[in-house]
Amino acid sequence: MTRSADTQTEQAKAAGSTGARHSHWRNLPAGVWALGFVSMLMDISSEMIHALLPVYMVTVLGTSGLTVGIIEGIAEATASVTKVFSGALSDWLGKRKWLAAFGYGLAAFTKPIFPLASSVEWLVAARFIDRVGKGIRGAPRDALVADISPPHLRGASFGLRQSLDTIGAFLGPLTAIGLMWLTANHFQAVFWIAVIPAFLSLALIVVAVREPERPAGLRRVKMPLSRKELGRLGSTYWWIVVVAAVFSMARFSEAFLVLKAQAIGLPLMLVPAVLVAMNIAYALSSFPVGILADRLDRTSLLAVGLGLLIAADLVLALSPGVFGVGIGVVLWGLHMGFTQGLLAALVADAAPAELRGTAFGMFNLVTGLALLAASVIAGGLWDMIGPQGTFLAGAALSVLTLIGLLGLRTRLAPPASG
Repeated sequence: MTRSADTQTEQAKAAGSTGARHSHWRNLPAGVWALGFVSMLMDISSEMIHALLPVYMVTVLGTSGLTVGIIEGIAEATASVTKVFSGALSDWLGKRKWLAAFGYGLAAFTKPIFPLASSVEWLVAARFIDRVGKGIRGAPRDALVADISPPHLRGASFGLRQSLDTIGAFLGPLTAIGLMWLTANHFQAVFWIAVIPAFLSLALIVVAVREPERPAGLRRVKMPLSRKELGRLGSTYWWIVVVAAVFSMARFSEAFLVLKAQAIGLPLMLVPAVLVAMNIAYALSSFPVGILADRLDRTSLLAVGLGLLIAADLVLALSPGVFGVGIGVVLWGLHMGFTQGLLAALVADAAPAELRGTAFGMFNLVTGLALLAASVIAGGLWDMIGPQGTFLAGAALSVLTLIGLLGLRTRLAPPASG
């Protein structure tokens, strides 16, 4: 049995002893809650902008679907490349909070560029800098969640943080809808208001999050990105990364959900409702799935998530009406709730404690590059074939991910039932 499997078995036994479901949220550390609210506030800010940005680029600045895909892919890949260095730096320093705070601060101070941008080049620059901030904070924050969380509550901890993050992700578009109505579709006014929650997020992580003391016997890492240290991550960890990379190819940017809504004739003011619906489903499922992940086989839950993604792609590809798009978007959100927190928990389980920052950084680098390729391919298919080609390609790649998940399952023994 692998070290990762041993860890999962220990987690399951501990989870079984904690009793009913309500004990999970009562026992979760205050730092996990604080980091969740930090993520929520930043996501409110980011998604107020992101919900409108694809339509703003296409309808106001006259860009193509391919350009949207390239910009979104570059933005996410930038964040992923940055994460690997910030994660490794947090392992080298043995400290994570202030790196995460710096990343949130950079994102906050970048937000005013969006309402001031007058061309695609400015938007590219703004997205680039904003995603650098996301990259700097991502791996140290995830490693900090793992450091703070008891092992038997790790799935619930990542599920809670993801759920609060996603609440922000649907409050942002919902706020954007209301503000677009109040301002008569004035994009820049909405972008300016989005600046406020970004700075509240920065204040909260500085004031409310405390980093735990480093365990006395924990090994010091001198060169986290060296071949020797990367080898210490183990084959199970790298198999998780490969599966997640193929999965990232299947789930391209949510910008294409927004474009799908526009393509079927949804009024401009209501287009952000697509992200609202998706993120409500995402937020409502993340925490319960995280709780289940502390008790059940995580690869089985991931397989359910992939099945939901296949169903979402097929509905979005084959159903032309508003109702069909609504069903597809909800299924998309549910698949996110069944997969994102679980993948993070698997990385935390598989990686040595002293290399968690590096592990999350490498994980996000590989999956981010895959998302870049996926978004560019999706944009090209959108321009050449239309929405149907984009979503059918996503379904095909999801099937490939399921095959890879079978290989991962053989490396992770299912946890013992509580």
